[in-house]
Amino acid sequence: MAFIGDSSSFSSSVTRQWAHDVFLSFRGEDTRNNFTAHLYAALCQNGINTYIDNDLQRGENISPALLKAIEKSRISVIVLSQNYASSSWCLDELSKILECKERKRQIVLPLFYKVDPSEVRYQKNSFEKAFVKHEERFKDDQIKVQRWKTALTQVANLSGCDLRNRNEHDFIQEIIEWVNLMLVKETTYLQVAQYPVGIESRVQDVKALLDIKNKDNKCMVGIIGTGGIGKTTLAKAIYNSITSQFEGSCFLENIRENSSQKNGLVNLQNKLLSKILRGSSQMVDNVDQGVTLIEKRLHLKMILLVLDDVDELVQLERLAGKIDWFGLGSRIIITTRNKHLLRAHDRVDSIYHVNGLGKYEALQLFSWNAFKSDKPNGNYVEVIEDAIRYCGGLPLALIVLGSTLKGRDILYWKSKLDETSCRICSRNDRRLSFPLRQWY
Repeated sequence: MAFIGDSSSFSSSVTRQWAHDVFLSFRGEDTRNNFTAHLYAALCQNGINTYIDNDLQRGENISPALLKAIEKSRISVIVLSQNYASSSWCLDELSKILECKERKRQIVLPLFYKVDPSEVRYQKNSFEKAFVKHEERFKDDQIKVQRWKTALTQVANLSGCDLRNRNEHDFIQEIIEWVNLMLVKETTYLQVAQYPVGIESRVQDVKALLDIKNKDNKCMVGIIGTGGIGKTTLAKAIYNSITSQFEGSCFLENIRENSSQKNGLVNLQNKLLSKILRGSSQMVDNVDQGVTLIEKRLHLKMILLVLDDVDELVQLERLAGKIDWFGLGSRIIITTRNKHLLRAHDRVDSIYHVNGLGKYEALQLFSWNAFKSDKPNGNYVEVIEDAIRYCGGLPLALIVLGSTLKGRDILYWKSKLDETSCRICSRNDRRLSFPLRQWY
């Protein structure tokens, strides 16, 4: 049996910290000492960090600690058994899990343990009886009862697994394989930035150009800007945000540098094919063969391809010469410093210009790197002004300079900024057009 999970629910942000790989939701009296116990043991034996609530004395309301555990879990596995709906605690858990699915893009896997999915979806049989009691008990809060019913309908409509007439041991092993696959998928997400200041709005701008929802289209979008402006960082954030929506994805980084190496383009073609087809890392012997293989093997696949730091037209022509090389729904993103290169490659549909950070974004990014806070130290006002002015909104300069000055006294700051020509700004007596003091 093939497990089909909602893989698009993986988080777009690699900076999010998870405390648990899996959260187990279950009705204790139904499965605590049998199926759930065996599943929990198998997950732990396979090195999967799993949260299970072993509190046998539950109160009226779900505990804050349990709510936090749900929020901090990558995946929620819900064991829907005959008496699951009889527990208001379980129903509150379920509501929270579905909230996290929408808000935090958590993955949810429902397991139907000796119940028909339609019983859950339409609240029949034992589920119907449970709600007769809930409606009586919570007659002054029918909104809550309706929210629980809606949650059961929603979870039953997700891709899940039915344990009826199945060998329990084999079933558990398939769950383990599926969870491992989901966790491995997440490791393919790229590290974006320690302090992603100003990234999200730019991600949304480029996503609008990509028009991901239009599956009947395919397009190339170029991202241009000077060195250190954050093109690669932006491309990584976009890649993380949408990669799970494609049949295959590949981020080819540092093309300018890597293509200059021996057999550089051949190696890049091999990596492209290997990442998307999940096959051998050595398929291509020469560049022309690589072009043929890319077109032949990928023309029916909906892929996401990022070509990072391209500086020669031949690189584009050998890696993504035509959008027709790829299937419907495919998206190609190209980062480069060379706008004319994108114009020469006339298959590019849109171009996004990455501008420097605004004054407050620059201050935030510098402060995070210099002070580990989004607000600067009030004792450094004048030298901070010089530092921000010197960097000119360039993220890389703000990061490097802020990290260099971190933990140093003000005399060191002044000395270092003098070395980096900030004395020129001081002689001209130019000041930033926004008051730093309002941040304190």
